[in-house]
Amino acid sequence: MVSQQRDAAIVGIHEYPLRKAPGMTPLHIKAESAERALADAGLKWSDVDGLYDAQDGPGMSGLSLAEYFGFKPNVIDTTAVGGSSYEFHASHAKRDIAGGRCKVALLTYGSTAHSDSRAIGTGGMGGVGPASAMSNMQDPWGMTLISNYAMVAHRHMHQYGTTSEDLARIAVATRAHAMRNPEAVKAMTDLLYENIREVTTEEVVNSRMVADPLHLLDCCMVSDGGGAVVIASRDVARDCKKPPVWILGAGEATKYSENGGDLTVSAGAQSAPRAFGQADVRPDEIDVAMIYDSFTITVMVMLEDLGFCKKGEGAAFVREHGLRFDSPTGPALNTDGGGLSSNHPGMRGIFLLLEATRQLRGESTSQRQGAKLAVAHGNGGMLATSHTGGTIILARD
Repeated sequence: MVSQQRDAAIVGIHEYPLRKAPGMTPLHIKAESAERALADAGLKWSDVDGLYDAQDGPGMSGLSLAEYFGFKPNVIDTTAVGGSSYEFHASHAKRDIAGGRCKVALLTYGSTAHSDSRAIGTGGMGGVGPASAMSNMQDPWGMTLISNYAMVAHRHMHQYGTTSEDLARIAVATRAHAMRNPEAVKAMTDLLYENIREVTTEEVVNSRMVADPLHLLDCCMVSDGGGAVVIASRDVARDCKKPPVWILGAGEATKYSENGGDLTVSAGAQSAPRAFGQADVRPDEIDVAMIYDSFTITVMVMLEDLGFCKKGEGAAFVREHGLRFDSPTGPALNTDGGGLSSNHPGMRGIFLLLEATRQLRGESTSQRQGAKLAVAHGNGGMLATSHTGGTIILARD
């Protein structure tokens, strides 16, 4: 057995409240979120000595961001691996704090994807210029991001008998949580959603087809947004304003196309056992599961790869447990409303850490009673081809 090491904790958080933010820049969102996350922790800018950034801001983001924020960090980490970057950052911050390289780490994200009208899911992936060695087998055929995930959904259906109704139940659960979150309701209002209310399985399945078999309500929104997370050492955490949320375990992994590879297995199958093993925690002990939900199929695959059930049994697991905050069994899923119904500015990993922290503090709008353990799992890249998985296990004090 591995002893649980409580040497780094999330001590401050802030989520930028608007999902439609005209006139703001990603840098402004990052700075405002950082300031408020530090205030949430009871810390100052001068306390920060570790800067973690996914290069979503200005050029040379680590150097530029340190100058903009006005401090000189001992550690600058600019790991950029898509939507799971922030789980990687949390893992690195835990490592750096445990190694004595820094005491207070700052993670920030800002995006104006909606205001910029980015075609994140349906735009072509190839662009202009010479062929890329990373994608030259997909680009000539016009693969889009959503068609990639639709391919995974078809394969899961073929191998395991999963149905559109099974995927729809994931959207139903997260929308129920979104309707309890005023910021998510405002997001849907500002982004001109129709019939802003809880939805049924039938309504998800009958919504417009976007990329067969994925319907409109199987897909995340495209929003503006951002946030910040402050992670501190044990001695700093004990003096912060809010109770610490400890990082017990972390895992990182990469997966890509291979001859004979299984499209229904993600990088999470590699990162999750590492995180759970380091934390000395089992999946069936988890109270809250914050899982990257770019599409419903993403969640289905990740539930299996994180170890909540065996491969191919995700549909039965969802049917049995419901995944709502008030379900008597199983984890509560994406209790802020998730990327499907709360926000998705392009890289959603930081929001998984934010809501998991709120749950373990008892501050969620869909609070799981007595929540003690949470998992935050991010996915970056495209599920069927090159992508990353980052898994973080969190515990309340």
